[in-house]
Amino acid sequence: MARLFERAAVIGVGLIGGSFAAAARRRGLVGEVVGVGRSEANLATARERDLVDRATSELDEIGEVDLVLLAVPVRSNAAIVERLAPGLRPGTVVTDAGSTKKSVVADVESRLPEHCPFVGAHPIAGSEQAGAAAAREDLFEDSVCVLTPGERSDRAAVDRIADLWRGLGARVVEMSPAAHDRALAWTSHLGHVVSYALARAVAEADSEDELMQLVGPGLRDLTRLAGGSTPMWRDIFLANREEVLSSIDDLGGALRDLRQAIDAGDAAALDQLLAAGLAARRKIGGGG
Repeated sequence: MARLFERAAVIGVGLIGGSFAAAARRRGLVGEVVGVGRSEANLATARERDLVDRATSELDEIGEVDLVLLAVPVRSNAAIVERLAPGLRPGTVVTDAGSTKKSVVADVESRLPEHCPFVGAHPIAGSEQAGAAAAREDLFEDSVCVLTPGERSDRAAVDRIADLWRGLGARVVEMSPAAHDRALAWTSHLGHVVSYALARAVAEADSEDELMQLVGPGLRDLTRLAGGSTPMWRDIFLANREEVLSSIDDLGGALRDLRQAIDAGDAAALDQLLAAGLAARRKIGGGG
């Protein structure tokens, strides 16, 4: 694929930003990448692993770019864009990689100059690992990247960002920011809520020491998501507050159904509930 951008700034060279930088450079989609971050140790890792061409902890040292990727906790975007905006040249495309979109689109579009289009994006890829050390050039292969165009997303900019993510191996889907946030509350955010809550509940059990001797792969699988970046997930839960709360309430209803059947000793009701869960698992793609 032909080069899409000459010079990009990746703000946040972690798992997503670092993987993006490495893949975009090595596939020739971006000519040069400047990585920006707060941690000197993480930036040193990014340089050592050749994820970026240059790394800096200062936004003022980015220079002229034609693409900016915001790959930071979502509630950090507003302050970063305010600092970047005066130095952005006309036509610079700004995009992001955040797991929430309504608040991000509103925060960024209201702070960008009129001559810079913003294209909200969410690559649905990654793991509980974080930092430049976890970055992988193939992270986005066979993934989905959701684009959420807003009022400041002209068609040409949306198409360039779509081509960029396709070039990284992702399948591109477009939807509104609101539809994205509703869907992700269920497919991603709620799972992290459950994982954090379960891990804490087990750790706070009266017989914690005894329990820890009996931990098996089931509990490890269920609590794996609690190993993620806590600042990132704090911001996601707060940025998508209404949809996350709604999904928690609905999950509470499903848990109450199970509790009532168990409490009543109702084997038939349990059979129905478990069968429904199994059928849903197969539909999601988990096999039997």
